[in-house]
Amino acid sequence: MPEAYIVDAVRSPVGRKKGALATLHAADLGAHPIKALMARTGIDPAAVDDVIYGCVETIGPQAGDIARTCWLVAGLPDHVPGVTVDRQCGSSQQALHFAAQAVMSGTQDLVIAGGVQSLNTIPIGAAMTVGAQFGYPDPFSTSPGWHARYGDQEVSQFRAAEMIAEHWNSSRAEMEAFSLESHRRAIAAIDGGLFRNEIAPLDGFCVDEPPRRDTSLEKMAGLEPLIEGGRVHAGVASQNSDASAALLIASERAVRDHGLTPRARIHHLSVRGADPVWMLTAPIPATRHALEKTGMKIADFDLFECNEAFASIPLAWMKDLDVPHERVNVNGGAIALGHPLGATGARLMTSMLNELERRKGRFALQTMCEGGGQANVTIIERL
Repeated sequence: MPEAYIVDAVRSPVGRKKGALATLHAADLGAHPIKALMARTGIDPAAVDDVIYGCVETIGPQAGDIARTCWLVAGLPDHVPGVTVDRQCGSSQQALHFAAQAVMSGTQDLVIAGGVQSLNTIPIGAAMTVGAQFGYPDPFSTSPGWHARYGDQEVSQFRAAEMIAEHWNSSRAEMEAFSLESHRRAIAAIDGGLFRNEIAPLDGFCVDEPPRRDTSLEKMAGLEPLIEGGRVHAGVASQNSDASAALLIASERAVRDHGLTPRARIHHLSVRGADPVWMLTAPIPATRHALEKTGMKIADFDLFECNEAFASIPLAWMKDLDVPHERVNVNGGAIALGHPLGATGARLMTSMLNELERRKGRFALQTMCEGGGQANVTIIERL
Protein backbone atom coordinates (compact mmCIF):
# COMPACT_ATOMS: atom_id res chain seq x y z
CA MET A 1 0.00 0.00 0.00
CA PRO A 2 1.30 3.53 -0.76
CA GLU A 3 2.60 5.45 2.24
CA ALA A 4 1.37 8.73 3.70
CA TYR A 5 3.86 11.00 5.45
CA ILE A 6 3.63 13.91 7.88
CA VAL A 7 5.94 16.54 6.43
CA ASP A 8 5.33 19.16 9.10
CA ALA A 9 2.83 20.21 11.75
CA VAL A 10 2.19 23.60 13.32
CA ARG A 11 -0.39 25.13 15.60
CA SER A 12 -1.53 28.36 17.14
CA PRO A 13 -1.10 28.92 20.85
CA VAL A 14 -4.24 27.96 22.78
CA GLY A 15 -6.37 30.82 24.04
CA ARG A 16 -8.45 30.45 27.18
CA LYS A 17 -12.00 31.61 27.85
CA LYS A 18 -12.09 35.40 27.37
CA GLY A 19 -8.41 35.19 26.51
CA ALA A 20 -6.08 36.45 23.81
CA LEU A 21 -7.96 34.85 20.89
CA ALA A 22 -11.49 35.59 22.10
CA THR A 23 -12.29 38.23 19.48
CA LEU A 24 -10.38 36.75 16.54
CA HIS A 25 -12.57 35.61 13.64
CA ALA A 26 -12.48 31.81 13.34
CA ALA A 27 -11.41 31.96 9.68
CA ASP A 28 -8.41 34.12 10.54
CA LEU A 29 -7.55 31.79 13.40
CA GLY A 30 -7.76 28.78 11.08
CA ALA A 31 -5.76 30.49 8.34
CA HIS A 32 -2.85 31.14 10.69
CA PRO A 33 -1.29 27.63 10.83
CA ILE A 34 -1.88 27.15 7.09
CA LYS A 35 0.22 30.23 6.34
CA ALA A 36 2.84 29.05 8.83
CA LEU A 37 2.89 25.60 7.24
CA MET A 38 3.46 27.08 3.79
CA ALA A 39 6.33 29.21 5.11
CA ARG A 40 7.95 26.38 7.10
CA THR A 41 7.84 23.78 4.33
CA GLY A 42 8.45 26.09 1.36
CA ILE A 43 5.86 24.13 -0.60
CA ASP A 44 4.19 25.78 -3.58
CA PRO A 45 0.59 26.39 -2.38
CA ALA A 46 -0.65 25.76 -5.91
CA ALA A 47 0.45 22.12 -5.56
CA VAL A 48 -1.89 21.43 -2.62
CA ASP A 49 -4.75 19.13 -3.66
CA ASP A 50 -7.17 19.77 -0.79
CA VAL A 51 -7.63 21.31 2.65
CA ILE A 52 -9.49 19.14 5.18
CA TYR A 53 -10.33 20.87 8.46
CA GLY A 54 -12.22 19.75 11.52
CA CYS A 55 -14.69 22.10 13.18
CA VAL A 56 -17.67 21.66 15.50
CA GLU A 57 -20.53 24.15 16.00
CA THR A 58 -20.36 25.23 12.35
CA ILE A 59 -22.62 28.25 12.60
CA GLY A 60 -21.87 31.98 12.33
CA PRO A 61 -18.18 32.57 11.51
CA GLN A 62 -17.58 28.80 11.48
CA ALA A 63 -20.30 28.11 8.90
CA GLY A 64 -20.03 27.90 5.12
CA ASP A 65 -17.26 25.27 4.94
CA ILE A 66 -14.66 26.95 7.12
CA ALA A 67 -11.84 24.80 5.69
CA ARG A 68 -12.31 26.54 2.36
CA THR A 69 -12.68 29.95 4.01
CA CYS A 70 -9.47 29.52 6.04
CA TRP A 71 -7.47 28.76 2.89
CA LEU A 72 -8.87 31.81 1.11
CA VAL A 73 -8.33 34.07 4.12
CA ALA A 74 -4.72 32.87 4.13
CA GLY A 75 -4.44 34.52 0.70
CA LEU A 76 -3.71 31.27 -1.13
CA PRO A 77 -4.74 30.11 -4.65
CA ASP A 78 -8.47 29.88 -5.13
CA HIS A 79 -8.30 26.69 -7.24
CA VAL A 80 -7.45 24.69 -4.09
CA PRO A 81 -10.67 23.35 -2.49
CA GLY A 82 -11.51 22.70 1.14
CA VAL A 83 -13.91 20.52 3.10
CA THR A 84 -15.00 20.66 6.74
CA VAL A 85 -15.33 17.52 8.86
CA ASP A 86 -17.48 17.05 11.96
CA ARG A 87 -16.74 13.94 13.98
CA GLN A 88 -17.30 15.98 17.11
CA CYS A 89 -14.19 16.14 19.34
CA GLY A 90 -12.31 13.91 16.88
CA SER A 91 -12.97 16.15 13.88
CA SER A 92 -9.39 17.18 13.11
CA GLN A 93 -8.04 13.71 13.87
CA GLN A 94 -10.54 12.46 11.29
CA ALA A 95 -9.38 15.22 8.94
CA LEU A 96 -5.89 13.74 9.24
CA HIS A 97 -7.30 10.28 8.50
CA PHE A 98 -9.11 11.50 5.38
CA ALA A 99 -5.98 13.29 4.18
CA ALA A 100 -3.81 10.22 4.71
CA GLN A 101 -6.39 7.97 3.04
CA ALA A 102 -6.53 10.27 0.01
CA VAL A 103 -2.76 10.06 -0.29
CA MET A 104 -2.69 6.29 0.29
CA SER A 105 -5.34 5.82 -2.39
CA GLY A 106 -3.17 7.60 -4.94
CA THR A 107 -5.87 10.15 -5.75
CA GLN A 108 -4.05 13.07 -4.08
CA ASP A 109 -0.44 13.89 -3.25
CA LEU A 110 -0.41 16.92 -0.98
CA VAL A 111 -3.21 17.55 1.51
CA ILE A 112 -3.46 19.92 4.45
CA ALA A 113 -5.25 18.40 7.44
CA GLY A 114 -6.13 20.28 10.58
CA GLY A 115 -8.84 22.05 12.47
CA VAL A 116 -10.04 25.25 14.06
CA GLN A 117 -12.37 26.14 16.91
CA SER A 118 -13.37 29.42 18.48
CA LEU A 119 -15.41 28.54 21.56
CA ASN A 120 -15.34 32.14 22.74
CA THR A 121 -17.18 33.13 19.56
CA ILE A 122 -19.56 30.17 19.22
CA PRO A 123 -19.97 28.32 22.54
CA ILE A 124 -20.00 24.56 22.93
CA GLY A 125 -23.38 23.03 22.16
CA ALA A 126 -24.56 25.97 20.04
CA ALA A 127 -25.26 23.82 16.99
CA MET A 128 -27.14 21.35 19.19
CA THR A 129 -29.51 23.96 20.60
CA VAL A 130 -29.96 26.40 17.72
CA GLY A 131 -32.58 24.05 16.27
CA ALA A 132 -34.96 24.87 19.12
CA GLN A 133 -36.23 27.84 17.13
CA PHE A 134 -37.32 25.37 14.45
CA GLY A 135 -38.98 22.98 16.89
CA TYR A 136 -36.06 20.66 17.62
CA PRO A 137 -34.79 21.00 21.20
CA ASP A 138 -31.89 18.61 20.51
CA PRO A 139 -30.76 16.25 17.74
CA PHE A 140 -32.21 13.09 19.30
CA SER A 141 -35.38 13.27 21.35
CA THR A 142 -37.84 14.01 18.53
CA SER A 143 -36.66 11.03 16.44
CA PRO A 144 -39.01 8.02 16.79
CA GLY A 145 -36.16 5.75 15.68
CA TRP A 146 -33.81 7.08 18.34
CA HIS A 147 -36.50 6.84 20.99
CA ALA A 148 -37.27 3.24 20.01
CA ARG A 149 -33.63 2.27 20.39
CA TYR A 150 -32.44 4.36 23.34
CA GLY A 151 -35.59 5.60 25.04
CA ASP A 152 -35.70 9.01 26.67
CA GLN A 153 -32.54 8.70 28.74
CA GLU A 154 -30.29 11.74 28.93
CA VAL A 155 -27.59 11.99 26.27
CA SER A 156 -24.89 14.11 27.86
CA GLN A 157 -21.11 14.11 28.05
CA PHE A 158 -21.41 15.14 31.70
CA ARG A 159 -23.61 12.17 32.55
CA ALA A 160 -21.27 9.89 30.59
CA ALA A 161 -18.19 11.17 32.43
CA GLU A 162 -19.92 10.52 35.75
CA MET A 163 -21.02 7.00 34.74
CA ILE A 164 -17.49 6.16 33.58
CA ALA A 165 -15.95 7.41 36.83
CA GLU A 166 -18.33 5.18 38.77
CA HIS A 167 -17.96 2.11 36.53
CA TRP A 168 -14.14 2.20 36.48
CA ASN A 169 -14.00 3.19 40.14
CA SER A 170 -12.20 6.48 39.64
CA SER A 171 -12.71 8.42 42.83
CA ARG A 172 -13.00 12.18 42.98
CA ALA A 173 -9.61 12.31 44.70
CA GLU A 174 -7.99 10.17 41.99
CA MET A 175 -9.39 12.39 39.25
CA GLU A 176 -8.23 15.53 41.02
CA ALA A 177 -4.72 14.12 41.38
CA PHE A 178 -4.73 13.28 37.65
CA SER A 179 -5.90 16.80 36.81
CA LEU A 180 -3.27 18.44 38.99
CA GLU A 181 -0.60 16.34 37.24
CA SER A 182 -1.93 17.48 33.85
CA HIS A 183 -1.41 21.10 34.92
CA ARG A 184 2.02 20.32 36.36
CA ARG A 185 3.16 18.63 33.14
CA ALA A 186 1.78 21.39 30.92
CA ILE A 187 3.42 24.15 32.97
CA ALA A 188 6.74 22.29 32.96
CA ALA A 189 6.51 21.90 29.18
CA ILE A 190 5.75 25.60 28.70
CA ASP A 191 8.51 26.73 31.05
CA GLY A 192 10.95 24.33 29.41
CA GLY A 193 10.17 25.69 25.94
CA LEU A 194 8.95 22.29 24.71
CA PHE A 195 6.12 23.78 22.63
CA ARG A 196 8.26 26.40 20.89
CA ASN A 197 8.87 24.40 17.72
CA GLU A 198 5.20 23.64 17.18
CA ILE A 199 3.62 27.03 17.93
CA ALA A 200 3.47 29.79 15.33
CA PRO A 201 3.12 33.05 17.33
CA LEU A 202 -0.03 34.99 16.52
CA ASP A 203 0.16 38.76 16.82
CA GLY A 204 2.74 38.43 19.57
CA PHE A 205 0.76 35.75 21.42
CA CYS A 206 2.94 32.64 21.68
CA VAL A 207 2.22 30.80 24.96
CA ASP A 208 -0.74 28.56 25.78
CA GLU A 209 -2.99 30.39 28.24
CA PRO A 210 -5.18 27.72 29.90
CA PRO A 211 -2.84 26.04 32.45
CA ARG A 212 -3.64 27.19 35.99
CA ARG A 213 -0.44 27.81 37.90
CA ASP A 214 -2.32 28.43 41.14
CA THR A 215 -4.43 25.28 41.13
CA SER A 216 -4.07 22.74 43.93
CA LEU A 217 -5.77 19.69 45.38
CA GLU A 218 -7.16 21.93 48.11
CA LYS A 219 -8.77 24.28 45.57
CA MET A 220 -10.23 21.40 43.56
CA ALA A 221 -11.63 19.83 46.71
CA GLY A 222 -13.75 22.94 47.20
CA LEU A 223 -15.42 22.80 43.77
CA GLU A 224 -19.06 21.80 43.51
CA PRO A 225 -19.75 18.59 41.55
CA LEU A 226 -21.93 18.83 38.45
CA ILE A 227 -24.60 16.70 40.13
CA GLU A 228 -25.35 16.36 43.82
CA GLY A 229 -23.19 13.63 45.30
CA GLY A 230 -21.23 13.25 42.05
CA ARG A 231 -17.51 13.02 41.40
CA VAL A 232 -17.10 15.16 38.25
CA HIS A 233 -16.59 18.92 38.51
CA ALA A 234 -15.00 21.71 36.47
CA GLY A 235 -11.54 20.99 37.85
CA VAL A 236 -11.47 17.49 36.34
CA ALA A 237 -12.91 18.56 32.97
CA SER A 238 -11.31 20.01 29.86
CA GLN A 239 -11.34 23.76 29.36
CA ASN A 240 -13.24 25.59 26.62
CA SER A 241 -10.66 27.29 24.44
CA ASP A 242 -9.70 28.64 21.01
CA ALA A 243 -6.98 27.23 18.74
CA SER A 244 -6.07 25.93 15.32
CA ALA A 245 -3.53 23.45 13.95
CA ALA A 246 -2.50 22.14 10.55
CA LEU A 247 -0.38 19.30 9.16
CA LEU A 248 0.99 18.75 5.66
CA ILE A 249 0.38 15.16 4.50
CA ALA A 250 2.31 13.97 1.48
CA SER A 251 2.63 10.93 -0.77
CA GLU A 252 5.94 9.28 -1.64
CA ARG A 253 5.76 10.95 -5.04
CA ALA A 254 5.19 14.40 -3.53
CA VAL A 255 8.08 13.90 -1.12
CA ARG A 256 10.33 13.07 -4.06
CA ASP A 257 9.04 15.67 -6.52
CA HIS A 258 9.03 18.57 -4.04
CA GLY A 259 12.24 17.66 -2.22
CA LEU A 260 10.47 17.28 1.12
CA THR A 261 11.83 15.67 4.29
CA PRO A 262 9.02 13.87 6.13
CA ARG A 263 9.02 13.76 9.91
CA ALA A 264 6.78 10.72 10.39
CA ARG A 265 4.92 7.97 8.57
CA ILE A 266 1.28 7.16 9.15
CA HIS A 267 1.46 3.58 10.42
CA HIS A 268 -2.22 2.94 11.19
CA LEU A 269 -5.60 4.68 10.96
CA SER A 270 -8.90 3.39 12.31
CA VAL A 271 -12.12 4.50 13.96
CA ARG A 272 -14.65 2.53 16.03
CA GLY A 273 -17.96 3.17 17.70
CA ALA A 274 -19.42 2.21 21.08
CA ASP A 275 -22.58 2.99 23.08
CA PRO A 276 -23.67 6.58 22.22
CA VAL A 277 -25.29 7.09 25.62
CA TRP A 278 -22.10 6.15 27.45
CA MET A 279 -20.59 8.30 24.69
CA LEU A 280 -16.97 8.55 25.93
CA THR A 281 -15.87 4.90 26.28
CA ALA A 282 -14.97 4.23 22.63
CA PRO A 283 -11.18 4.84 22.99
CA ILE A 284 -10.99 1.50 24.81
CA PRO A 285 -12.44 -0.75 22.07
CA ALA A 286 -10.90 1.47 19.38
CA THR A 287 -7.42 0.99 20.83
CA ARG A 288 -7.97 -2.75 21.20
CA HIS A 289 -9.03 -2.85 17.54
CA ALA A 290 -5.92 -0.94 16.43
CA LEU A 291 -3.63 -3.23 18.40
CA GLU A 292 -5.30 -6.29 16.90
CA LYS A 293 -5.09 -4.90 13.36
CA THR A 294 -1.41 -3.99 13.66
CA GLY A 295 -0.24 -6.85 15.88
CA MET A 296 1.29 -4.28 18.22
CA LYS A 297 1.34 -4.24 22.02
CA ILE A 298 1.23 -1.40 24.55
CA ALA A 299 4.94 -1.96 25.20
CA ASP A 300 5.72 -1.10 21.55
CA PHE A 301 4.78 2.57 22.01
CA ASP A 302 6.99 5.33 23.31
CA LEU A 303 4.12 7.81 23.74
CA PHE A 304 0.35 7.98 23.95
CA GLU A 305 -2.14 10.82 23.73
CA CYS A 306 -5.60 10.09 25.12
CA ASN A 307 -7.65 13.27 25.16
CA GLU A 308 -8.62 14.55 28.57
CA ALA A 309 -12.22 15.50 27.90
CA PHE A 310 -12.71 14.53 31.56
CA ALA A 311 -10.21 12.90 33.90
CA SER A 312 -12.37 9.79 34.08
CA ILE A 313 -11.79 9.05 30.37
CA PRO A 314 -7.98 8.54 30.24
CA LEU A 315 -8.09 6.97 33.70
CA ALA A 316 -10.57 4.32 32.51
CA TRP A 317 -8.56 3.85 29.28
CA MET A 318 -5.30 3.38 31.16
CA LYS A 319 -6.87 0.96 33.66
CA ASP A 320 -8.58 -1.14 31.01
CA LEU A 321 -5.57 -1.39 28.71
CA ASP A 322 -2.84 -1.33 31.38
CA VAL A 323 -1.14 1.75 29.90
CA PRO A 324 1.48 3.39 32.15
CA HIS A 325 0.66 7.00 33.02
CA GLU A 326 4.29 8.06 32.54
CA ARG A 327 3.86 7.59 28.77
CA VAL A 328 0.42 9.20 28.49
CA ASN A 329 -0.13 12.94 27.87
CA VAL A 330 3.41 13.59 29.00
CA ASN A 331 3.19 17.37 28.46
CA GLY A 332 -0.29 17.76 29.89
CA GLY A 333 -3.68 17.32 28.30
CA ALA A 334 -6.93 19.14 27.69
CA ILE A 335 -7.64 19.62 31.40
CA ALA A 336 -4.63 21.93 31.50
CA LEU A 337 -4.11 22.97 27.87
CA GLY A 338 -7.74 23.29 26.78
CA HIS A 339 -10.00 21.44 24.37
CA PRO A 340 -10.70 23.50 21.23
CA LEU A 341 -13.03 20.74 19.96
CA GLY A 342 -12.53 20.75 16.19
CA ALA A 343 -8.81 21.55 16.49
CA THR A 344 -7.88 19.23 19.35
CA GLY A 345 -7.00 16.16 17.29
CA ALA A 346 -4.54 18.11 15.15
CA ARG A 347 -3.16 19.93 18.20
CA LEU A 348 -2.54 16.61 19.97
CA MET A 349 -0.84 15.12 16.90
CA THR A 350 1.39 18.17 16.51
CA SER A 351 2.50 17.98 20.14
CA MET A 352 2.89 14.18 20.07
CA LEU A 353 5.06 14.33 16.95
CA ASN A 354 7.38 16.91 18.51
CA GLU A 355 7.71 14.97 21.74
CA LEU A 356 8.36 11.70 19.87
CA GLU A 357 11.22 13.42 18.06
CA ARG A 358 12.56 14.95 21.27
CA ARG A 359 12.69 11.49 22.89
CA LYS A 360 13.99 9.83 19.72
CA GLY A 361 11.17 7.32 20.05
CA ARG A 362 9.70 5.27 17.24
CA PHE A 363 5.94 4.75 17.66
CA ALA A 364 3.19 6.87 19.20
CA LEU A 365 -0.57 6.34 19.44
CA GLN A 366 -3.31 8.95 19.67
CA THR A 367 -6.95 8.39 20.55
CA MET A 368 -9.84 10.46 21.83
CA CYS A 369 -13.47 10.11 22.83
CA GLU A 370 -16.02 11.70 20.51
CA GLY A 371 -19.72 12.54 20.52
CA GLY A 372 -21.95 9.72 19.36
CA GLY A 373 -19.78 7.15 21.15
CA GLN A 374 -16.85 7.10 18.71
CA ALA A 375 -13.05 7.15 18.80
CA ASN A 376 -10.28 7.55 16.25
CA VAL A 377 -6.90 5.87 16.66
CA THR A 378 -3.82 7.08 14.79
CA ILE A 379 -0.40 5.45 15.05
CA ILE A 380 2.63 7.27 13.69
CA GLU A 381 6.23 6.17 13.22
CA ARG A 382 9.02 8.72 13.55
CA LEU A 383 11.42 8.86 10.62
